[in-house]
Amino acid sequence: MADIQVRNATEADLPALLALYGQPDFNNGRVTSLEVAQATLARMAQYPDFAAYCVEADGQIVGTFSLMVIDNLAHWGMSSALVENVVVANGHQGEGVGRAMIQQAFRLAEAKGAYKVALSSNIKSTKAHAFYESLGFEKYGFSFRLEPVSGKRAPQVELIDGAAS
Repeated sequence: MADIQVRNATEADLPALLALYGQPDFNNGRVTSLEVAQATLARMAQYPDFAAYCVEADGQIVGTFSLMVIDNLAHWGMSSALVENVVVANGHQGEGVGRAMIQQAFRLAEAKGAYKVALSSNIKSTKAHAFYESLGFEKYGFSFRLEPVSGKRAPQVELIDGAAS
């Protein structure tokens, strides 16, 4: 593969990113509309350290990831980083694209003083898990999720002076 370039995604890149997200092995092929993606990218730009990135090879977008560096009151005030939406185009896996993306995410997080870089992966993505472990990631803790479902009750949390208890 030719030189791999990692750069911030722009609105012009959204059709290519949506095509990557639409691959059957990522998010079951479900994607949002271009209009929603444009609005989301604009909202992401409002956060100081949140962006989607593209990976280009030979002028073609072959991968993407998102990185958010999160300010933190705990952990001595050191930020943490979260990598999400890691996708490499089918046909380009095993060519160093994923490694370049994660290395860039690490550099960006390190430059912001993050004390850790975390990512989540579908529990069924064992090939991805092996890849992340080959880069030095360790399984750590548990990840939980609760998806909002229309018409269902949300968990009840008591608020005291505006803060959840």
